[in-house]
Amino acid sequence: MTTDTQTPGSGAITDDSAEREVNAREPLTDLFRDLHTSPQGLAGREAARRTVVYGANELARRTGRRWPAELLAQFTQPLAILLAVAAGLAWAGGTPALALAVVAVILLNAGFAFVQEMQAEHAVDALAAFLPATAQVIRDGIRTEIPARELVPGDVLIIAEGERISADARIISGAVTVDLSALTGESVPAARGAGPTGNTGSMLDAHDLVFSGTTCTGGEAITVVTRTGMHTELGRIAALSQRGSAQPSPLETQVRRATWIIAVVAVAVGVAFLPIGVGAGLGWSAAISFSIGLIVANVPEGLLPIITLALAVGVRELARKGAVVKRLSAVETLGSTTVICTDKTGTLTENRMTVTRMWLPGAELDATGKIDDPRAAVLAAAAAACTSAQPPAGGQPTGSGDPTELALLRLAAHQDVDVTPANRDAARRAIFHFDAHLKRMTSVDETDGVVAVHTKGAPETVLPCCETLDEPTRRELQHTIDRYAADGLRVLAVAYRIYAAGEPIPVRRDEAEAGLTLLGLVAMVDPARAGVAEAVASAHRAGIRIHVITGDYGPTAAAIAHQVGIGLPGGRIVAGEELDGLSDADLDHLVADDDEIVFARASPEAKLRICEALRAGGNIVAMTGDGVNDAPALRHADIGVAMGRSGTDVAREAATMVLTDDNFATIVTAVSAGRRVFANVRKFVLYIFAHAVPEVVPFLVFALSGGAIPLPLTVLQILAIDLGTETLPALALGREPAEPGLMDRPPRPRRTGVIDRKLLLRAWLLLGGVSAVLVMGGYLYTLMRAGWHLGDPTGPGTALHQAYLQATTMTFAGIVACQIGTAFAARTDRASLFTVGVFSNRLLLWGILFELVFTAAVIYTPWLQDIFGTAALSATQLAIVAPFPFIVWGVDEAARWVARRRPVPAVQKRESP
Repeated sequence: MTTDTQTPGSGAITDDSAEREVNAREPLTDLFRDLHTSPQGLAGREAARRTVVYGANELARRTGRRWPAELLAQFTQPLAILLAVAAGLAWAGGTPALALAVVAVILLNAGFAFVQEMQAEHAVDALAAFLPATAQVIRDGIRTEIPARELVPGDVLIIAEGERISADARIISGAVTVDLSALTGESVPAARGAGPTGNTGSMLDAHDLVFSGTTCTGGEAITVVTRTGMHTELGRIAALSQRGSAQPSPLETQVRRATWIIAVVAVAVGVAFLPIGVGAGLGWSAAISFSIGLIVANVPEGLLPIITLALAVGVRELARKGAVVKRLSAVETLGSTTVICTDKTGTLTENRMTVTRMWLPGAELDATGKIDDPRAAVLAAAAAACTSAQPPAGGQPTGSGDPTELALLRLAAHQDVDVTPANRDAARRAIFHFDAHLKRMTSVDETDGVVAVHTKGAPETVLPCCETLDEPTRRELQHTIDRYAADGLRVLAVAYRIYAAGEPIPVRRDEAEAGLTLLGLVAMVDPARAGVAEAVASAHRAGIRIHVITGDYGPTAAAIAHQVGIGLPGGRIVAGEELDGLSDADLDHLVADDDEIVFARASPEAKLRICEALRAGGNIVAMTGDGVNDAPALRHADIGVAMGRSGTDVAREAATMVLTDDNFATIVTAVSAGRRVFANVRKFVLYIFAHAVPEVVPFLVFALSGGAIPLPLTVLQILAIDLGTETLPALALGREPAEPGLMDRPPRPRRTGVIDRKLLLRAWLLLGGVSAVLVMGGYLYTLMRAGWHLGDPTGPGTALHQAYLQATTMTFAGIVACQIGTAFAARTDRASLFTVGVFSNRLLLWGILFELVFTAAVIYTPWLQDIFGTAALSATQLAIVAPFPFIVWGVDEAARWVARRRPVPAVQKRESP
């Protein structure tokens, strides 16, 4: 391989050297030599060459061989087994044509379900593109962010708190704590740092090595990548692992249970009426066909695949709106959310902090412009020194890091203070990262031989570390802090300490944060996001309470919350210390009320306690979070919501849903979408269950009459309905727009299922019952108009046979017509159809058009007439069937009109889980 002249540390690596595995535990000088790199990182061109040699830094996915098992699994569904039994009975009964038809149904249904489930899985897999994993590296001597898949051996990788480690690497400098549970199962984070310990055992125990797939829970380190992709420890495990099967959602479990019940009932009814058919003189063959007809009529063939598709469609729509849902089942859970626990910064607000005011001893200044007071420059320099954020560079529109720190860096720039990331990092001797409990951060810096400690954080935690603060000054500070907080400003205190020459540099946090001198306060504004107030109002109309849980100062958080409509003026603020003093029973009582509370200065443990208390009260909780320590609460909540932009990898891994825009309004949008998906599932379940009644009733009439009334419907006609006319309208109902008033209703109780007593009564008694009466009326009218009397023969060769064929065709056409009316009736649960628009669901209109064309083909095409036992209908007979859709829809519309006149129940008491 020929190469260009290389910069230091960017020596080209050859294919031969790529084959030799590097010893990650050899001395650093040897490791840099073998990797052909240096602490200054690789050159961009060399990194590109190594990508060709080593391939992308990702695990190979072995999904190609899953499809046979997935397809075969479709044939073990309860309804598929039931139909297989029916096909066996048909074959044994001497009706091979019927047996083949039922087998065709099994194959078509399995194929359809398989395709939909694969599409749903691919839709979820594709969501990874919304949140590409990135890594901070040094390329061409410049710190830059790249996609993690582009990492190569020899890259200098920077690891910070909250980040997922993307490759196996050796620590060059710094120290971190790492969650190794992905590899070892050990839940306690392990300390890792520069400098080998002489460990000769397992590589996972090496003090200076970190591994792909693990997570940095604290600290910061610079590392050199030794292995990527399938060559990492995680890759080796992945190569030996098999991907587990996905667990069904609660909705799918409930529907599968319902289908088993349907299957048992169908078999019981078929077996029970078998002797009746024989007793009616049908003979065993005809009686078996009759029982098979009952079984097939009771089977909702398309139910499971349509539910899977509806959930997958909901996931895709949410992704387009900024909410990446990681599990299909979460779409269902979202719709029943009763409480949202939200952070403030970046969720209710824009997360774009700007310092607007500055307090110095004896002075209060406007910080939006240049300040002449030299003390302002000292304060700005100290605050900027105590940061780790990176301002915009290299044409990037925004920087990386905490928005508060970015605001402090901008403040320093406005005050002409020379604190760049380069000289800041060069001056740093030690750093004590922000601690969620202490609410402060401290850095030890050396500039021109002078060592100084710089501390910033919440005033109530920084002021106790400061000396020389008399009582009047403390009162003035508290008054200023409260005034700023009432205006919705975030307040930070900044302090420092200069060490005398020869004085030892502090190595412990308690030493560094003692004996400080207060420099002043900085107040910054983070305005409320556009659309949040409207989203809060929508959540309130939906009966959802909202609590704010933040690490910010109570009055500041309350001011922002009040601006967007959360809580009442002067509402309850519970500070961290007060919350820690509450017993579990007291906390349960506190959150049981309908008041919305601002929990301020809340620790991660407090978030978890609040979540547990709310869930103990029967609430379905959506909890937001972005930090490493938020992971327990995110996992414990019914819906953990992580921030996509500002959130850490740990938070995103723990969450059920990730907001790509970090916007609270997106949570409410997701709740609305979840309610709509759940409502649409009920709509097509209603539609499918309703038309089963007019399919079953003809068989019951035949059986109860002892055969005196000829069978009004054939098994093949049932199959034509269930497969030819049912599926497309059902799919269209799964895409129905939200019904008016959907977000004006209280959340559904936790135990409310998609199939309940109300749905069954509406499906079987109202819609199904009306359809059955109409269908049987059309059937009997056609027979009697031809001169038929009870008990007259209608078989082949008799005078009434053609009339019988027309009568069964009237039954077939009547069921299809009633299906159309049921489809329009099912579009709304409570509202009038006219409020959503009769023609607003174009997919349904296309589905009905196909339904009509297919029905016409079955009735009027000669070769299909021979298969399905139909006959052409006259204009008069079509005129009888034509009003059926309007009658079915009209009766249901009237029932919904009566229901709307009843008082709407208040928000229900949350039931216990």
